[in-house]
Amino acid sequence: MKSFQLTGLREMELREVPAPELREGTDVKIRLGAVGVCGSDIHYYASGRIGSQVVVYPFAVGHECAGTVMEVGPQATRVSVGDRVAIEPAMTCGKCDQCRSQRENTCRRNRFLGCPGQAEGSLSEYLVMPEQNCFKIEDELSMAAATVSEPLAIAIYAVQQAALSGDERVGILGMGPIGRTVLLRALHLGCEQVYGTDLIVNRCAAARRAGSTWTGNPAHQDIEAEIFERAPDGLDAVFECCGQQKAIDQAIRLLRPGGKLLILGIPQSDSIRFQPEQIRRKEITIVNIRRQRGCVQQALDLIGEWPERIDQLITHRFPFSQSKDAFDLVADYRDGVVKAIIDLE
Repeated sequence: MKSFQLTGLREMELREVPAPELREGTDVKIRLGAVGVCGSDIHYYASGRIGSQVVVYPFAVGHECAGTVMEVGPQATRVSVGDRVAIEPAMTCGKCDQCRSQRENTCRRNRFLGCPGQAEGSLSEYLVMPEQNCFKIEDELSMAAATVSEPLAIAIYAVQQAALSGDERVGILGMGPIGRTVLLRALHLGCEQVYGTDLIVNRCAAARRAGSTWTGNPAHQDIEAEIFERAPDGLDAVFECCGQQKAIDQAIRLLRPGGKLLILGIPQSDSIRFQPEQIRRKEITIVNIRRQRGCVQQALDLIGEWPERIDQLITHRFPFSQSKDAFDLVADYRDGVVKAIIDLE
């Protein structure tokens, strides 16, 4: 089969590799229809690593994906040949203490698509996954929209961890794909005060069109002054979605006493810092978000309910042959990109 693989920093090649085969009785073979380009894919593309996870070349990334079932193992009952499916990329063991405690997102033997040392990614013609990772999608749902279920599931999980009920004042720092999906879920819950920031002007404008109460660019505006003018007591929850130290510092200042900071962004640096006096005096709760836990079907249901809002997230589409162009666009934050999709159909 054909597979786009990383071969060096900011280098990709279309290579012929062996097609994957079923190994377990519940395995499913999928012909990929669409793959989304995620920020973590870009970390591997541009930096060759995320923390201790270092790419050994050649290697295929990609984990936001959907496709059509081509073959199923003899024990598979969840899906059938011909089904269209969205993929949950985290393959968990189901046996460790974390899985037994229903914390599958911190499974000790987790294997994640496109993660070095764990599993080759989905930027290929075919993929084999356990059937438990396959979620059937409706005929009217496009493959591109179905790929958004992966980042949207993370957003739904993060909002759950924030325990939002709908009347909170919410901040979202970074209006890329994760920030926009957090916005989508917050609006779905009925939140009427959602403040967003981004360094890219087009993303701020797009977030306002998508329903954000207010957006600002920290390079050109006094973000804190403008938000406090509108929410004098501070924000109840802030979602840090860009992986920047400055954003984390700003989130702490924006939060009211007793507020929650939820960290979704993946920093490029190996460490981040907090000022103990600020977080102690305000008694800030800091919550790290590790992917998602049991939220894929909720994400697909929300996509089906608000398809036009999902379409707004997908700003660019590329054929499989132009995968490198898609990665370069996202890596360079060009042309107001929010979500780029690679079509394999």
